Amino acid sequence: MKKILLTMVALMGFTTVTMAEPKVTFEKTTHNFGTFSEANATQKCTFSFTNTGDQPLIINQAVASCGCTVPKHTKTPVKPGEKGTIEVVYNGQGKFPGHFKKTITVRTNGTPEMVRLYIEGDMTEK
Repeated sequence: MKKILLTMVALMGFTTVTMAEPKVTFEKTTHNFGTFSEANATQKCTFSFTNTGDQPLIINQAVASCGCTVPKHTKTPVKPGEKGTIEVVYNGQGKFPGHFKKTITVRTNGTPEMVRLYIEGDMTEK
């Protein structure tokens, strides 16, 4: 009985390891805008990623930590080996000048299921 149970557990572990799945790999996870003026308060950047898995990758959600940061992501499934993007717009208009750091949480159907992207910079007074 023990042999049968051990064999079943081993087969289940092997099956789990060999299952096909999407995998998201970002080129970078942090973007620094550097120093910019309050007169030019809107800043944009793009995070690129590749599906390095063997199944289509879906970005389920991309949510910013603040309303001043708006992410837009690739809506269609990204095939294995293909690239997708998450475009982020930071709008510092009406915000206090100084250093900021914002987080964008990305949720996928792949590995890892959640990735955090960061933007930061220093906004100076007009």
